[in-house]
Amino acid sequence: MKIEAHNPEEYIQKVPEDRKEPIKKLRAVIKENLPEGFKEVMIYNMIGYVVPHSLYPDGYHVTPELPLPFINIASQKNHIAVYHSGVYANDELMEWFANEYPKYVKTKLDMGKSCIRFRNPDHIPYELIGELAGKMTPQEWIELYEKNIKG
Repeated sequence: MKIEAHNPEEYIQKVPEDRKEPIKKLRAVIKENLPEGFKEVMIYNMIGYVVPHSLYPDGYHVTPELPLPFINIASQKNHIAVYHSGVYANDELMEWFANEYPKYVKTKLDMGKSCIRFRNPDHIPYELIGELAGKMTPQEWIELYEKNIKG
């Protein structure tokens, strides 16, 4: 599901009605917990949290004119997705998240490399997503990115 929007508020207005509140809550919990230095933007037709060029001038290696992505939230065709680049690049963080998830949600974790899928908005563990968002500073993400992904 591609939603074209110029800002997060416009994006939220365009998502299906049953997803507006969950997307708002995800956005709020991420913003509340994200370490200082990340910036909220619209990127890849999603709400994104990035390391801005002012902190990391190299930008994203695939498309250097874009800032370095970290977390994205999206309303997809069959689910709400949280994309977290840190869990993709850090096995310890992935293991922590996978171990914590069942403490918050009774359903099985539905996750790809960096994509955490929520087919039922009632099963989104907002507190856990907030904790995950706060686990890595922009500098830590840059170091991990350069070591594990860009390199």
